[in-house]
Amino acid sequence: MFNPNPRIQALSITPRHACYVIDDALVDPGRWVDYAAAHAAGFVASPHNAYPGPELRMPDEISAQLDSFFTLHIRRLLGARRTLRMYSRLALATTPPERLEPRQWLCHRDRMDVPGDRCIGACVLYLFDDPALGGTNFFVPRRPPAEIDLLVHESGTLAPGDFSRKYGIAPGYMTGSNAWFDKALTVPARRNRLVFYDGSLFHCGDLTAPERFDPDPRRGRLTLNGFFICRRSLATV
Repeated sequence: MFNPNPRIQALSITPRHACYVIDDALVDPGRWVDYAAAHAAGFVASPHNAYPGPELRMPDEISAQLDSFFTLHIRRLLGARRTLRMYSRLALATTPPERLEPRQWLCHRDRMDVPGDRCIGACVLYLFDDPALGGTNFFVPRRPPAEIDLLVHESGTLAPGDFSRKYGIAPGYMTGSNAWFDKALTVPARRNRLVFYDGSLFHCGDLTAPERFDPDPRRGRLTLNGFFICRRSLATV
C-alpha cells in the first residue's frame, strides 16, 4: 500500500520543529480515491472537531498500515516512541467561507488532552489532482500562551460578530499571518504527497480557492488524515 522506499524531505517550521514530506507515498493512490467514491454516502460531519467538511473513518486494517509506515520512517523524527493509539480518516473540505464558525477562522492544534509524557503526531495525504485546492500552512503564535489559549477558547464560545469585534479577525479561511500568528511555512499540495508533523503545532489547510470545493471525492479536496498518540521520547520529556 505504501512506498517501501520513501524519500523523506525535512522542511523547517521553527528552529526546533520540522515537518516531513514524502512524495509518491502510495503505490496506487487511485485505489484510495476509488474507495472514497464507493463510500461517498458514509462521509459525515464531525462536530467534535473544526474540520470544514465531512469525514469517513478508515477501517482499522488501513489505519494499522499507516501506523506501521509512521513507526518505521517518521516516529523517532518527531521525538516519539511507542504508539499508544491512533486513527485515520478520509476528509473532504466543502464548507463555504461564509458558513464557517469562528473556530474555523483560525489555525488549530491537535491537542486531544494528552499528558506531558505523551505527544501527538499527525499527517495529511493529498489525494486530489488540482494543486489550487490547497496544501497545508504552519503558524507560530505572536502573543503569549495565555492570550492564545483565551483566543482559541473564545473562538468556540463567542458569537461570530462578538468574536470578530473582540479579536479583529475577519470571517473566512486563514491563509496568512495576522495579529495573532505568523505564517511560518506552506507545504504546497501535490497528488500523493504525504506530510507528517507534530500535532501540537498550529496549522490549517491553505484553502485559498474555496470556490473549487466539490463534494465528489473524485473532484474535491480529498485527503487522508492520521493522528498518533505516542509516548514522548525520554530525551524530550
